[in-house]
Amino acid sequence: MEISDLLKPEAVVAHLKAGNKKQALQDLARHAAAITGVNDRKIFETLLERERLGTTGVGNGIAIPHGKLADLKRLYGFFARVDKPIDFDAIDEQPVDLIFLLLAPEGAGADHLKALARVSRLLRDSSMCEKLRGADTADGLYMLLTQSEAHQAA
Repeated sequence: MEISDLLKPEAVVAHLKAGNKKQALQDLARHAAAITGVNDRKIFETLLERERLGTTGVGNGIAIPHGKLADLKRLYGFFARVDKPIDFDAIDEQPVDLIFLLLAPEGAGADHLKALARVSRLLRDSSMCEKLRGADTADGLYMLLTQSEAHQAA
């Protein structure tokens, strides 16, 4: 599974202006609703429910909120760079500025886990995160997020 299978250029937000975790999840849910056709409130509630189980703030300024929705037919990825890092209850207690949201159909057990692992691997790369923090446009972010695949394919 490749990042480009999950993430499309229109699903990247270069300047998310959220002041806190809840606002970031609401803003991302609205953005996801516009692309998936699923009600934003339903997406937001699903994400909040997942956060209640434990934070998706994985450390090093990164969060990977995710959830499963019956209304989806395939996996969707959304990426946002937050303008001003926010408290996300991350496991290392550091603020978050890079968020990769993953939404999956209800029955997507293994595919959902593979996608989470793929996103996690990508964002564990500190030089990749540095580049993402330096990019200023959605196109630039999308290119960085999908470029490693182009190198592997070449």
